[in-house]
Amino acid sequence: MISRNEPVESRWGRNRIGNRWYWTILTRFWLAHGFSWLWLLFSIYISLPWLTDLAALTNWVLALFIIGGIAYVPGYLMAFLLASLILDRQPPFTNEHPDEAVTVMIAAYNEQSSIYETIRYVALQDYTGPLQVFVIDNNSSDATSAEVMRAQEDFDLQIELLHEPRAGKFQALNYGLTKVTTSYIITLDADTLIHPSAIRYLVARLVSSPKDVCAVAGSMLVRNSRSSFWTRLQEWDYFLGIASIKRLQGLYQGTLVAQGAFSLYETDAVKRVGGWPDAIGEDIVLTWRLLEMKRRVYFEPLAVAFTDAPESFRHFARQRSRWARGMIEGLQEVKPWRQPQLYTKYLTGVNLIMPYLDIAFTFFWIPGLVLALFGHYWIVGPMTLLVLPLTVLSYGLLYFYQRDYVFKNLNLRVRKNFFGFLFFVVSYQLFMSPISVWGYAQETLNVKRVWK
Repeated sequence: MISRNEPVESRWGRNRIGNRWYWTILTRFWLAHGFSWLWLLFSIYISLPWLTDLAALTNWVLALFIIGGIAYVPGYLMAFLLASLILDRQPPFTNEHPDEAVTVMIAAYNEQSSIYETIRYVALQDYTGPLQVFVIDNNSSDATSAEVMRAQEDFDLQIELLHEPRAGKFQALNYGLTKVTTSYIITLDADTLIHPSAIRYLVARLVSSPKDVCAVAGSMLVRNSRSSFWTRLQEWDYFLGIASIKRLQGLYQGTLVAQGAFSLYETDAVKRVGGWPDAIGEDIVLTWRLLEMKRRVYFEPLAVAFTDAPESFRHFARQRSRWARGMIEGLQEVKPWRQPQLYTKYLTGVNLIMPYLDIAFTFFWIPGLVLALFGHYWIVGPMTLLVLPLTVLSYGLLYFYQRDYVFKNLNLRVRKNFFGFLFFVVSYQLFMSPISVWGYAQETLNVKRVWK
């Protein structure tokens, strides 16, 4: 069985846990790469006529830039994702009912409508260890503090109300960090509801992991998916898109974002890297600093939390442009080549090419799609559909994993949202890439940060 004292595997071959054999992480990493490189070579071979025709209209450099950004590189990454999902095997818990003391920190700014329910769901946890809740009121102008005091009276839970007048979520969390005395801390957004077993599974994953694992990201799903067209799209993004990336990163022991909405950390590790930074993506930068410190970050799909997704396009665009800016902040703060581990070098390095892919999609694929509608297949044509089978296979694998492993074990049911799924597969990237490009531009031009 894996213990907190066992070193992380870094060799070829197979390992054994109990009566079960499994491929080592290093073996799976290179097997997935082998498949993705073969797919890339196959794509290049069959696309040579397309490349030649486009080069005749432009030039070879621009043709390679365009096709690389809309077909070759996305196909390679999707092939790597598909192979990794096939090879992924979540390690078993060594202790599914831990009892370590945990502090839950909730930074709250004008959250009177949601903070009481968020605390109530913490009080309903089946976790048997000591739980303490710090709610840090970040200079709210509404009745947030009054709602917290109401929760103190209503729930059998140790709740402490703190006040941090300096604006900024990072200020609130860092102030709360100075009050923490437990070995583990969980950050939870004030509008996020957690499954009754969420804390137990988060802590179980950490205590069942090698000793260099210092954080575990929970699984985020959309609570308000029936509110609007945009929330219906985002339901599938969280359920399939974000979850697949988290599983891939978790497999290679380098989850790149232990999101502030719901994640578990070793208290000492967070203090060693200076707490949460003054950044629009404070959770991204914090996670990358932990990885740079030769620590590992896992992902636990059974630790489910439900958050409210933006209901309007305006708020959706602001959120996702913030995420894009946060990625750039992370790259500026911690360069991928400074990461000490092979897997995290690769995973953070992939982010270096994301602006290229989003720019290629925004300025070439979308105009190419318009041209294709008028019968001009210079940029978008049959060859661009090669990525589609990989996408469908990846999402299909993850759908059944989420339904049969995660939701079944948690007594949850997958909501029917066929049209949301259809629009997600067909059109989601049409919105995401331009929004991400806008986020990159905002960070480059140092535009004022807007959180909501």
